[in-house]
Amino acid sequence: MNNAADKSPATMARTSDTETTLRRSFDAPARLLYAAWTKPDLFAEWWVPKSFGMTLLSCDMDVRTGGTYRLVFQHPAFDQPMAFFGSYTDVIPNARIVWSNEESDEGAITTVTFAEKDDKTTVTVHDLYPTKTALDAQIASGATGGMDETMRQLDQFLLTMTAP
Repeated sequence: MNNAADKSPATMARTSDTETTLRRSFDAPARLLYAAWTKPDLFAEWWVPKSFGMTLLSCDMDVRTGGTYRLVFQHPAFDQPMAFFGSYTDVIPNARIVWSNEESDEGAITTVTFAEKDDKTTVTVHDLYPTKTALDAQIASGATGGMDETMRQLDQFLLTMTAP
């Protein structure tokens, strides 16, 4: 998943039969990364991999422990929009966000952590699927393949957040 053109490429690994872990460092403090992940207007700017040809129609996020989210996408190949939704189960500002993916019984529990050192932040995205079959299906569909592009888009978006 590494791209030599990136100054800090994402690394992604399947860490067990039911888990994947992605890591990427950013030249930004954790508070900016946390804002990009938790404010709907900011999240909508970078989340959807451009190469997927999808449009984010709506982005509702109540990022707090016990809060919920709902993302609705449209893709030209499908007549109906697709909704992804779930609940935030653990939120520690500027440090950690955990959410459930509840659109099916095969949805993952996603944990995102922000580890800052010297105004650089390592973001770790850990997905835990309920079964090996569920993770295999995600990989086969190509859904996990967009995360490298998404992280590059986040890196570019952060430049607009940190600009004077």
